[in-house]
Amino acid sequence: MSPQDTPPGATSAPDTRNSVTPPGTATRPPAGPTLRRVFSTPDGSGGKQVAVFLDAGDEQARAAASGAPLSVFVQAADPTGLRLRVFTPEREKGSSDSAAVAALSTLQGPGSLLDVVEVTQGDPEAGVEVQMAQLCGGEWLLRQGVVTVQAVTADLSVLELSVLELSVLAPSGPGLSPAQPAWVAGTGRPNLVAGVADLGALDAFVPDDAAVSAVNRATGTTGLILFCVGGPARADVSFRAFGPLKGFSEDAASSNMLACLTGVLGHLGRLPADSTLIRAAQRRPGQPARLSAQYAPADGGTEVWVGGRVTPA
Repeated sequence: MSPQDTPPGATSAPDTRNSVTPPGTATRPPAGPTLRRVFSTPDGSGGKQVAVFLDAGDEQARAAASGAPLSVFVQAADPTGLRLRVFTPEREKGSSDSAAVAALSTLQGPGSLLDVVEVTQGDPEAGVEVQMAQLCGGEWLLRQGVVTVQAVTADLSVLELSVLELSVLAPSGPGLSPAQPAWVAGTGRPNLVAGVADLGALDAFVPDDAAVSAVNRATGTTGLILFCVGGPARADVSFRAFGPLKGFSEDAASSNMLACLTGVLGHLGRLPADSTLIRAAQRRPGQPARLSAQYAPADGGTEVWVGGRVTPA
Protein backbone atom coordinates (compact mmCIF):
# COMPACT_ATOMS: atom_id res chain seq x y z
CA MET A 1 0.00 0.00 0.00
CA SER A 2 1.44 3.37 -0.97
CA PRO A 3 1.05 6.53 1.13
CA GLN A 4 -1.62 7.63 -1.34
CA ASP A 5 -3.63 4.47 -0.50
CA THR A 6 -3.65 5.03 3.27
CA PRO A 7 -7.19 4.58 4.56
CA PRO A 8 -9.00 7.65 5.94
CA GLY A 9 -8.14 8.23 9.61
CA ALA A 10 -4.93 6.20 9.47
CA THR A 11 -1.36 7.48 9.32
CA SER A 12 1.44 5.86 7.41
CA ALA A 13 4.65 4.81 9.20
CA PRO A 14 7.51 7.19 8.52
CA ASP A 15 10.09 6.00 6.00
CA THR A 16 13.36 6.03 7.94
CA ARG A 17 15.57 4.58 5.21
CA ASN A 18 18.64 6.74 4.58
CA SER A 19 17.43 9.12 7.28
CA VAL A 20 19.81 11.51 9.00
CA THR A 21 19.50 12.43 12.66
CA PRO A 22 18.51 16.12 12.79
CA PRO A 23 21.00 18.49 14.42
CA GLY A 24 20.45 18.76 18.17
CA THR A 25 18.80 15.35 18.44
CA ALA A 26 20.16 13.34 21.39
CA THR A 27 22.40 10.40 20.53
CA ARG A 28 22.94 7.28 22.60
CA PRO A 29 25.49 8.02 25.35
CA PRO A 30 28.62 5.87 25.64
CA ALA A 31 28.22 2.80 27.81
CA GLY A 32 29.45 2.97 31.39
CA PRO A 33 32.32 0.84 32.63
CA THR A 34 32.34 -2.60 34.18
CA LEU A 35 34.44 -2.45 37.34
CA ARG A 36 36.77 -5.37 37.96
CA ARG A 37 39.24 -6.30 40.70
CA VAL A 38 42.28 -7.96 39.14
CA PHE A 39 44.67 -10.27 41.00
CA SER A 40 42.60 -10.15 44.19
CA THR A 41 43.49 -12.41 47.11
CA PRO A 42 41.48 -15.58 47.84
CA ASP A 43 39.25 -13.64 50.27
CA GLY A 44 38.40 -11.11 47.53
CA SER A 45 40.45 -8.22 48.90
CA GLY A 46 43.42 -6.34 47.47
CA GLY A 47 44.44 -6.52 43.85
CA LYS A 48 43.97 -3.68 41.38
CA GLN A 49 40.69 -2.02 40.43
CA VAL A 50 40.19 -1.61 36.68
CA ALA A 51 37.30 0.03 34.80
CA VAL A 52 36.55 -1.87 31.58
CA PHE A 53 34.83 0.03 28.75
CA LEU A 54 33.53 -2.08 25.88
CA ASP A 55 33.41 0.87 23.47
CA ALA A 56 35.89 3.50 22.34
CA GLY A 57 35.73 7.29 22.20
CA ASP A 58 36.54 10.21 24.53
CA GLU A 59 38.78 7.86 26.46
CA GLN A 60 40.70 10.32 28.63
CA ALA A 61 37.62 12.12 29.95
CA ARG A 62 35.80 8.85 30.63
CA ALA A 63 38.84 7.41 32.40
CA ALA A 64 39.03 10.50 34.62
CA ALA A 65 35.36 10.10 35.53
CA SER A 66 35.45 6.33 36.08
CA GLY A 67 36.60 6.49 39.69
CA ALA A 68 39.18 3.75 39.00
CA PRO A 69 42.97 4.21 38.96
CA LEU A 70 43.13 2.36 35.64
CA SER A 71 40.71 2.20 32.71
CA VAL A 72 40.86 0.00 29.63
CA PHE A 73 38.91 0.65 26.42
CA VAL A 74 38.21 -2.17 23.97
CA GLN A 75 38.84 -0.76 20.50
CA ALA A 76 38.09 -3.99 18.62
CA ALA A 77 37.60 -7.65 19.47
CA ASP A 78 37.01 -10.96 17.71
CA PRO A 79 37.55 -14.59 18.79
CA THR A 80 41.25 -14.42 17.90
CA GLY A 81 42.21 -11.26 19.75
CA LEU A 82 41.48 -7.74 20.89
CA ARG A 83 42.87 -4.22 20.65
CA LEU A 84 43.01 -2.10 23.79
CA ARG A 85 43.96 1.36 24.95
CA VAL A 86 44.75 1.94 28.62
CA PHE A 87 44.41 5.19 30.57
CA THR A 88 44.96 6.48 34.07
CA PRO A 89 42.80 9.44 35.15
CA GLU A 90 45.60 11.75 33.95
CA ARG A 91 47.17 10.19 30.85
CA GLU A 92 47.36 7.28 28.45
CA LYS A 93 49.43 4.52 30.02
CA GLY A 94 50.35 2.55 26.92
CA SER A 95 49.97 -1.00 28.20
CA SER A 96 49.07 -2.82 31.39
CA ASP A 97 48.85 -6.52 32.11
CA SER A 98 46.23 -5.85 34.80
CA ALA A 99 44.09 -3.96 32.31
CA ALA A 100 44.48 -6.65 29.66
CA VAL A 101 43.48 -9.42 32.07
CA ALA A 102 40.45 -7.37 33.17
CA ALA A 103 39.34 -6.89 29.56
CA LEU A 104 39.86 -10.55 28.67
CA SER A 105 37.84 -11.67 31.68
CA THR A 106 35.02 -9.25 30.88
CA LEU A 107 34.80 -10.39 27.25
CA GLN A 108 35.08 -14.07 28.11
CA GLY A 109 32.01 -16.11 27.27
CA PRO A 110 30.79 -18.98 25.08
CA GLY A 111 32.22 -18.47 21.61
CA SER A 112 33.50 -14.98 22.34
CA LEU A 113 37.24 -15.70 22.63
CA LEU A 114 39.45 -18.64 21.79
CA ASP A 115 41.58 -20.10 24.57
CA VAL A 116 44.69 -18.50 23.03
CA VAL A 117 44.40 -14.96 21.68
CA GLU A 118 46.54 -11.99 20.67
CA VAL A 119 46.30 -8.81 22.75
CA THR A 120 47.40 -5.49 21.23
CA GLN A 121 47.71 -2.45 23.50
CA GLY A 122 48.55 1.17 22.86
CA ASP A 123 48.01 4.09 20.53
CA PRO A 124 48.59 2.87 16.94
CA GLU A 125 50.25 6.18 16.08
CA ALA A 126 52.64 6.08 19.05
CA GLY A 127 53.42 2.36 18.93
CA VAL A 128 51.73 -0.75 20.25
CA GLU A 129 52.68 -3.77 22.34
CA VAL A 130 51.51 -7.23 21.30
CA GLN A 131 51.29 -10.18 23.71
CA MET A 132 49.80 -13.63 23.54
CA ALA A 133 47.26 -14.60 26.20
CA GLN A 134 45.92 -18.00 27.17
CA LEU A 135 43.06 -19.20 29.33
CA CYS A 136 44.37 -21.60 31.97
CA GLY A 137 42.17 -23.06 34.70
CA GLY A 138 39.69 -20.20 34.39
CA GLU A 139 42.39 -17.52 34.62
CA TRP A 140 43.86 -15.46 31.79
CA LEU A 141 47.67 -15.51 31.62
CA LEU A 142 49.84 -13.21 29.50
CA ARG A 143 53.12 -14.36 28.01
CA GLN A 144 56.04 -12.50 29.60
CA GLY A 145 58.74 -14.16 27.49
CA VAL A 146 61.84 -16.16 28.32
CA VAL A 147 63.46 -15.01 31.56
CA THR A 148 67.25 -15.12 31.63
CA VAL A 149 69.08 -15.19 34.96
CA GLN A 150 72.61 -14.32 36.05
CA ALA A 151 73.96 -14.76 39.58
CA VAL A 152 75.68 -11.68 41.04
CA THR A 153 77.13 -10.57 44.34
CA ALA A 154 75.49 -7.34 45.48
CA ASP A 155 76.15 -5.02 48.41
CA LEU A 156 72.69 -4.65 49.92
CA SER A 157 73.83 -2.93 53.11
CA VAL A 158 72.37 0.39 51.93
CA LEU A 159 68.94 -1.21 52.20
CA GLU A 160 69.53 -1.73 55.95
CA LEU A 161 68.52 -5.35 55.68
CA SER A 162 70.74 -6.29 58.62
CA VAL A 163 69.14 -3.62 60.83
CA LEU A 164 65.85 -5.45 60.43
CA GLU A 165 67.61 -8.79 60.87
CA LEU A 166 66.64 -9.86 57.37
CA SER A 167 68.68 -12.77 56.12
CA VAL A 168 69.23 -12.89 52.40
CA LEU A 169 68.99 -16.48 51.23
CA ALA A 170 72.07 -17.91 49.65
CA PRO A 171 71.83 -21.28 47.91
CA SER A 172 73.61 -22.74 50.95
CA GLY A 173 71.58 -20.88 53.58
CA PRO A 174 71.10 -17.47 55.25
CA GLY A 175 73.86 -14.97 55.85
CA LEU A 176 74.30 -11.35 56.93
CA SER A 177 77.52 -10.22 55.29
CA PRO A 178 77.25 -6.93 53.32
CA ALA A 179 77.95 -8.68 50.02
CA GLN A 180 75.03 -10.99 49.36
CA PRO A 181 74.24 -13.43 46.57
CA ALA A 182 71.50 -12.12 44.33
CA TRP A 183 70.31 -12.59 40.77
CA VAL A 184 69.78 -10.34 37.79
CA ALA A 185 66.73 -11.53 35.88
CA GLY A 186 64.68 -10.15 33.04
CA THR A 187 62.92 -10.47 29.72
CA GLY A 188 64.11 -7.01 28.72
CA ARG A 189 64.85 -4.45 31.41
CA PRO A 190 66.63 -6.48 34.14
CA ASN A 191 65.58 -6.62 37.79
CA LEU A 192 67.60 -7.52 40.87
CA VAL A 193 66.17 -10.42 42.88
CA ALA A 194 67.14 -11.25 46.47
CA GLY A 195 65.65 -13.54 49.09
CA VAL A 196 64.76 -12.78 52.72
CA ALA A 197 64.35 -15.18 55.62
CA ASP A 198 60.57 -15.36 56.00
CA LEU A 199 57.23 -13.60 55.53
CA GLY A 200 57.65 -11.53 58.68
CA ALA A 201 60.95 -10.17 57.40
CA LEU A 202 59.45 -9.44 54.00
CA ASP A 203 56.49 -7.55 55.47
CA ALA A 204 58.71 -5.60 57.90
CA PHE A 205 60.96 -4.16 55.21
CA VAL A 206 60.51 -0.38 54.77
CA PRO A 207 61.82 0.73 51.38
CA ASP A 208 63.79 3.89 50.77
CA ASP A 209 63.62 5.04 47.14
CA ALA A 210 67.13 6.50 47.18
CA ALA A 211 68.62 3.31 48.62
CA VAL A 212 66.75 1.05 46.20
CA SER A 213 67.83 3.26 43.28
CA ALA A 214 71.47 3.11 44.44
CA VAL A 215 71.39 -0.70 44.53
CA ASN A 216 69.79 -0.82 41.08
CA ARG A 217 72.36 1.54 39.58
CA ALA A 218 75.22 -0.41 41.15
CA THR A 219 73.96 -3.67 39.62
CA GLY A 220 72.78 -2.30 36.26
CA THR A 221 69.15 -3.14 37.05
CA THR A 222 65.90 -1.17 37.03
CA GLY A 223 63.87 -2.81 39.80
CA LEU A 224 64.25 -4.76 43.04
CA ILE A 225 62.36 -7.93 44.01
CA LEU A 226 62.53 -9.31 47.56
CA PHE A 227 60.99 -12.73 48.17
CA CYS A 228 60.58 -15.63 50.56
CA VAL A 229 59.32 -19.16 50.05
CA GLY A 230 55.69 -19.84 51.06
CA GLY A 231 52.99 -17.43 52.07
CA PRO A 232 49.35 -16.96 53.04
CA ALA A 233 46.56 -19.17 51.65
CA ARG A 234 49.07 -21.82 50.52
CA ALA A 235 51.04 -19.47 48.29
CA ASP A 236 54.19 -21.04 46.86
CA VAL A 237 56.16 -17.80 47.13
CA SER A 238 55.68 -14.27 48.50
CA PHE A 239 57.36 -11.15 47.14
CA ARG A 240 57.48 -7.37 47.00
CA ALA A 241 58.45 -5.31 43.95
CA PHE A 242 60.18 -1.91 44.00
CA GLY A 243 60.97 0.36 41.06
CA PRO A 244 61.81 4.01 41.74
CA LEU A 245 63.93 4.03 38.57
CA LYS A 246 60.80 2.90 36.69
CA GLY A 247 58.66 5.66 38.18
CA PHE A 248 57.04 3.92 41.17
CA SER A 249 58.12 3.22 44.72
CA GLU A 250 56.39 -0.15 45.16
CA ASP A 251 54.02 -1.96 42.80
CA ALA A 252 50.97 -3.79 44.09
CA ALA A 253 50.64 -6.40 41.34
CA SER A 254 53.56 -6.78 38.94
CA SER A 255 53.31 -9.50 36.30
CA ASN A 256 56.75 -8.97 34.84
CA MET A 257 58.49 -8.89 38.21
CA LEU A 258 56.81 -12.16 39.16
CA ALA A 259 58.03 -13.57 35.85
CA CYS A 260 61.58 -12.55 36.80
CA LEU A 261 61.21 -14.17 40.22
CA THR A 262 59.86 -17.35 38.61
CA GLY A 263 62.91 -17.41 36.35
CA VAL A 264 65.19 -17.17 39.38
CA LEU A 265 63.35 -19.99 41.14
CA GLY A 266 63.78 -22.08 38.00
CA HIS A 267 67.47 -21.18 37.87
CA LEU A 268 67.85 -22.35 41.49
CA GLY A 269 65.85 -25.53 40.95
CA ARG A 270 63.15 -24.41 43.40
CA LEU A 271 60.11 -24.66 41.13
CA PRO A 272 57.78 -27.61 41.85
CA ALA A 273 58.77 -30.57 39.70
CA ASP A 274 55.24 -32.00 39.68
CA SER A 275 53.52 -28.86 38.39
CA THR A 276 53.82 -26.11 35.79
CA LEU A 277 52.08 -23.39 37.84
CA ILE A 278 52.87 -21.51 41.04
CA ARG A 279 50.72 -19.16 43.11
CA ALA A 280 52.39 -16.01 44.37
CA ALA A 281 51.38 -13.55 47.07
CA GLN A 282 52.49 -9.99 46.38
CA ARG A 283 52.75 -8.18 49.71
CA ARG A 284 52.58 -4.42 49.22
CA PRO A 285 51.40 -3.13 52.63
CA GLY A 286 47.66 -2.45 52.58
CA GLN A 287 47.19 -3.77 49.05
CA PRO A 288 47.95 -7.50 48.79
CA ALA A 289 47.58 -9.39 45.52
CA ARG A 290 47.56 -12.97 44.30
CA LEU A 291 49.07 -13.91 40.94
CA SER A 292 49.66 -17.13 39.03
CA ALA A 293 52.75 -17.96 36.97
CA GLN A 294 52.97 -20.79 34.45
CA TYR A 295 56.48 -21.89 33.55
CA ALA A 296 58.39 -24.20 31.25
CA PRO A 297 62.09 -24.72 30.51
CA ALA A 298 63.33 -22.85 27.45
CA ASP A 299 66.60 -22.27 25.65
CA GLY A 300 68.58 -19.85 27.80
CA GLY A 301 66.09 -19.63 30.65
CA THR A 302 62.48 -20.17 31.68
CA GLU A 303 59.41 -19.24 29.65
CA VAL A 304 56.81 -17.62 31.88
CA TRP A 305 53.13 -16.61 31.54
CA VAL A 306 51.53 -14.56 34.36
CA GLY A 307 47.94 -13.74 35.23
CA GLY A 308 45.35 -14.37 37.91
CA ARG A 309 41.76 -14.24 39.04
CA VAL A 310 39.35 -11.40 38.30
CA THR A 311 36.32 -10.58 40.43
CA PRO A 312 33.62 -7.87 40.36
CA ALA A 313 34.85 -4.73 42.10
